[in-house]
Amino acid sequence: MKNNKEVKISYWAAHLTTIVSVTLVLVIIGIIALISISAANETRRLRERLEVSVVMADSVSDSLASEISKTFESAPYAHSVKVITKKEALQNWKKDTGEDLEALFGVNPLSPEVTFALKADYSSQSRLDSIGKVAMAIPGVESVALPDSTMVENMNRNIERFAIILGAIALVMVIISFVLINNTVHLAIYARRFTIHTMQLVGATNRFIRSPFVLNNMLSGLVAGLIAAGLIAVALLLAPGAGLDYMADFISLRVYGIVAAGMIAIGVLLCGIAAWIATSRYLSKDYDELFR
Repeated sequence: MKNNKEVKISYWAAHLTTIVSVTLVLVIIGIIALISISAANETRRLRERLEVSVVMADSVSDSLASEISKTFESAPYAHSVKVITKKEALQNWKKDTGEDLEALFGVNPLSPEVTFALKADYSSQSRLDSIGKVAMAIPGVESVALPDSTMVENMNRNIERFAIILGAIALVMVIISFVLINNTVHLAIYARRFTIHTMQLVGATNRFIRSPFVLNNMLSGLVAGLIAAGLIAVALLLAPGAGLDYMADFISLRVYGIVAAGMIAIGVLLCGIAAWIATSRYLSKDYDELFR
């Protein structure tokens, strides 16, 4: 009776160890996922800040510039379009330089402009050049100011490097997490190895023996995933109080929900696979090998 009690204590202690270990691993994975998603969102936002300025000819009126802007509004590369009237262009010039061109020349020498922010997928230099050629072909357009090519290329290069680094870290973490979860689950099943052998002796099939171990460990993965999701939720709720108000700009409730669901799914899946592998290992062992 004492031995049976000790086995049960060892079994539940192993399960508790599994839950704690998997929770810690899932928290790390969740943090990396949130950082990756936030970085992707910020990258898109940076790319969509790139603006193309289309300057109209002197003969183009504000109303005609407004009509021309509709061409860009329907274009697949424009994220947002804005018309700058002659008066607004004069005010912007005076604000930037302090010079009053209208007082100097007696008339407003500036032309209306159409500016539009690019969609993130059109931030490469080759696409910018194509957009510039299309804009120049529109009647009434005098010049097109594109973002600096060096800045665009450097930004895209840095973004690609950052994405590769994050991807590599995520891959390493998934591999490490599977190894840790596999070892932890293996210890939990190790405590029941003699039970597995006894069930084999009375004629139980491998599937019948394996199923409860897999299901129990999948349940442990589910609990670990829920705890990990809860810990990250608490951290996000406390972030504004810790001076991290900007976190709300990057991580929405929808993003958190996706990450939380992913952590739970990963916990269930990895624990289930690890339990299947560990149980299969003991199903193939002889009695003497169980002591090793």
